Amino acid sequence: MKTWSEVAEVQPLAGRIITNSIKKGRVSHAYLIQGERGTGKEAIASLIAKGLFCTDKDGLEPCHTCQMCKRIDSGNHPDVHWIVPDGQSIKIEQIKNLQKEFTYSGLESNKKVYIIKAADTLTLNAANRILKFLEEPSRQTTAIMLTENSSAIIPTIRSRCQVIDLQPLNPKKFQKKLMDEGMPEQHAVLMSALTNSIDEAVAWKSDDWFASALKLVVQLIEKLVNYPEDAYLFIHSSWMPHFKERSEQEQGLDVMLLAWKDILYYHIGNEEQLVFFRANSDLLQRAALSFSQESIIDNLQAILQAKRKLKQNVHPTLVMEQLTLQLKR
Repeated sequence: MKTWSEVAEVQPLAGRIITNSIKKGRVSHAYLIQGERGTGKEAIASLIAKGLFCTDKDGLEPCHTCQMCKRIDSGNHPDVHWIVPDGQSIKIEQIKNLQKEFTYSGLESNKKVYIIKAADTLTLNAANRILKFLEEPSRQTTAIMLTENSSAIIPTIRSRCQVIDLQPLNPKKFQKKLMDEGMPEQHAVLMSALTNSIDEAVAWKSDDWFASALKLVVQLIEKLVNYPEDAYLFIHSSWMPHFKERSEQEQGLDVMLLAWKDILYYHIGNEEQLVFFRANSDLLQRAALSFSQESIIDNLQAILQAKRKLKQNVHPTLVMEQLTLQLKR
């Protein structure tokens, strides 16, 4: 999304709230933009920043071609600061450096913008330090915090921000966009269940690592159906060597969750909802015969619990070992 018109199509309520405040000259000193991955958080943050600095706007729309817009796009604007997690979290040292910036005047104007990605990863100390800015706002400074997990934002931060909720993209419209990009329907349905980002979906479709990840999920379920005693060894010999980074491990669990949802849908006769097993009906049927409805629900809950443990920085190998032992027939 590069224009407010495009935002209005995808996120009409959020677009209307922000553009109305821009029209009235009442841009908030702090925004908390919350929504799933791919719903447009960074694009909206960039549009807000460009709206404040663009030298050749057409009404509300930034030009995207002036020096200011180009520098924001490249991350080189001296008065637009992006704060990203250092490892798994945003640490207090990063916020201390940010607070130093608060004390300086803008290099090219009196306006300054701070965009904090994954604001839910702020450590407690870092979150408490950022409150100093939120409690003593400058009219010329705008903070924009982005998050997929709004429940992890401490209440004192939420209460000092204008909260913008982004809605999940319409799956059917998203699938159509992917098919318009040349993606087969089977893959478009799967991708729409995993991401809201067209660029991400297209990249995954041609990614050998992702294709192998899908095969590993199939192989694990085959082990659990045919040779459950070999599943534990499979995790060590095949799964963990492939899913090395924490983001990859979370993605593997997301795909596994879709597969088990399909088994449940087949069990209850809701086959039109199938996502993962649309092209592998034989394994789907065998899995549905091997697992009771109760055990499938237990397995879904175990996968969700494994995802929570990864978020809590429990060692990934331990998480997968425990999950494999919990997956039952």
